[in-house]
Amino acid sequence: MLFIRPPSTITSKGLPVPRATAAEIADFAEKLAREAGELIVRERNENTLRTDYKDQTELVTHADIMADDYIAKAIRERFPEHRLLSEEAAPDRSQAEDLDTPLWIIDPIDGTVNYAYGHPQVAVSIAYADQGRVQVGVVHAPFSGETFRGILGKGATLNGQPIMNSGAEDLRQSLFATGFPYTKDKLEPLMRRLNAMIHTCRDLRRIGSAALDICWVAAGRLDAYYESVSPWDFAAARVIALEAGARCGHFNPVPEGYPEDLWGQDILICAPALFDRLRELLHRA
Repeated sequence: MLFIRPPSTITSKGLPVPRATAAEIADFAEKLAREAGELIVRERNENTLRTDYKDQTELVTHADIMADDYIAKAIRERFPEHRLLSEEAAPDRSQAEDLDTPLWIIDPIDGTVNYAYGHPQVAVSIAYADQGRVQVGVVHAPFSGETFRGILGKGATLNGQPIMNSGAEDLRQSLFATGFPYTKDKLEPLMRRLNAMIHTCRDLRRIGSAALDICWVAAGRLDAYYESVSPWDFAAARVIALEAGARCGHFNPVPEGYPEDLWGQDILICAPALFDRLRELLHRA
C-alpha cells in the first residue's frame, strides 16, 4: 500500500502520527474539490461576477480567489508542514523544484474564461506530489457533476467508475485538443503545430480547460492533447490520464533536474500508440 509522508512524525504527547494513505489523501482532495465546486457554482448563480486581470491579460474572478483561499486553508490546517503551489495565492513555480517536502498543486478554477462567460467546461484541480512525483490527482467539474480521480499505481475513475483511454491507433482518425496562451506575441510556432495537427488528424476540439482536456483523454473522449501550461493546469489531470493508460510526456526536452510530472512546457498526453508519431510531428513543427 502506498503511504504519504505525514506532516509530523510525533504528536505533542510523544506518540507517532498515523500515516495518511494515498486513498485518504485522495478522499481529502476530492472533498475539498467538491466543496470548492459548490462555492464557485453558487458565486456564479447567485452573485454578481466580479472580474479583474493578472499581468494585464489573464482574467481572474473573485470566485477564483475565494476557492483558492478555501482549499489552501483546509490543507494548511490538516498538513501544516506541506507546501502549496496554487494559481492565485501561491503561484511561485520554483516550489516545484524543491523535492524535500510534500507539495499540493491547486487550480481553483481551471477554465476561468469559460466560467466568466457562463460555459460549463470548468474544473477544480487538486494534485498532491511527493519527491517530485504526483501521487494523487482530483479534477472536479461542478457544472457537469463529474469527478475524475487518479492515484499513482491504483487506477483512474470518473464518478467512482474505472476509465481508460481510447486506445486509438490511427492518427488520421484521432481527435485532439489544445489551447492558446493569453498573450499573443509568440503565436507563430503554435500555429505551425496546429497546422501540422489539423492536416494529420481527424479534427480539433477547443474546450478551454487544460485539466478537462487531459481528463477527456483519460476517459477516451479525446485521443490526444498537447499544449504549454502551468503546473496547476495539468498536474492532477496528468496522473489521472497516466492511470487510465494514456502515455504522458513532452515533445521537447525537460530541463535536467526538473520533475517531469510538473514541467508544463510542450506536454503531450495521448493514446499510447499515437505518442511517438505525435511527438515527432510536434517537435518538427
